Amino acid sequence: MFRSLRVRNYRLYASGQVVSNTGTWMQRVAQDWLVLDLTHGSGTALGITTGLQFLPMLLFGLWGGVVADRYPKRRVLMITQASMGLLALILGVLAVTGTARVWHVYLLAFGLGLATVIDNPSRQSFVVEMVGPRDLPNAIALNSATFNGARLVGPAVAGVLIAMLGTGPVFLLNAASFGAVLFGLYAMRTSELNPSEPVKRAKGQLVEGLRYVRGRRDLLLVLVLVGMVATFGMNFQITTALVARQVFHSGASSFGLASSMLALGALSGALLAARRASRPRLRLLVGAAALFGALEMITGVMPFYWSFLVLLVPTGIVLMTFTTSANATMQLSVAPEMRGRVMALYMFVFLGTNPLGAPMIGWLSEAFGPRMTIVLGGLVAMLAALAVGALAAPRGSLRRLAPRRDGTPALETAPK
Repeated sequence: MFRSLRVRNYRLYASGQVVSNTGTWMQRVAQDWLVLDLTHGSGTALGITTGLQFLPMLLFGLWGGVVADRYPKRRVLMITQASMGLLALILGVLAVTGTARVWHVYLLAFGLGLATVIDNPSRQSFVVEMVGPRDLPNAIALNSATFNGARLVGPAVAGVLIAMLGTGPVFLLNAASFGAVLFGLYAMRTSELNPSEPVKRAKGQLVEGLRYVRGRRDLLLVLVLVGMVATFGMNFQITTALVARQVFHSGASSFGLASSMLALGALSGALLAARRASRPRLRLLVGAAALFGALEMITGVMPFYWSFLVLLVPTGIVLMTFTTSANATMQLSVAPEMRGRVMALYMFVFLGTNPLGAPMIGWLSEAFGPRMTIVLGGLVAMLAALAVGALAAPRGSLRRLAPRRDGTPALETAPK
């Protein structure tokens, strides 16, 4: 389960991520609560904030992949992580001094999104340079476990700190947490990294990446499924806040608890994924997406707060099974020199749809209530999974992806 941690550079990276991700999840809860306080509980404002944070991914996300393929990824990550820490510091100062306005949050959320545009594909494609292709699925799963372990602790701690001290100190703690990941990157032994050859600057590199994916039907099916699930089903940051506040009339600590229960399921799902030795199959993605949709719909109609919390755990398990498998499938199925651009497209679909989905989810929550919004998201995810499964089955695409040494895919038919 933890075999990637044998690699010293990856241990440094993962240790820094534990601290930084905890701070990031604390900030997410604090940012949402600050917006709700500044706007007197507006779901639309909450959706706009989330949308602005992911808008740069929609506008510039594919260019981030070009940067990831063109420059040393470790150096790029040190710059992007330092920028994110600075933005958190600014928001913390504004909140502590009582001068924060909702437009400040909008602007800083957009700035965080700009840094993420470059950070995400560089970070995703840097993992294989630390651990190699053999341990890549395991490292991706452990990254998810780290992320969701922080998601389990961060929101709960944030809820307590917000109730005691307000949102400002939470932002300042997150700013400090970026020091851990920066130290981990600085302390790495560069001689033990296996960097891909940087792609020389040339015209048409962005279009080249798009053409590469367009010619790969297996990758297109994964991207379609990920896009639908991410846009309509993965909006818990908005819906759990509104359910806690409007349906069950609870405070920030209850919102943090709901986020932690979802993270508990996601952490469990990531650890289960780390134990799997086989490469992911498209049929696993389709089944996980369909089951996630069903669980989300059931969660949305739970009549009591405790039952709502309980259902978030299996929902998180299945969701993490889907996302870790999709990530590994994309990375293991492409040539190394294309990995940054392909992962930028993946993250564009995974996160870049939020500027469209988040305001819509916020509006639907105000118009029809957060319960029905959760049910609708689950229904869309299930229908998308069934559609992709139907498209893949006639051509035998529900098969295991086994890349050749040069990074190009060689598809094995999976046993029925």
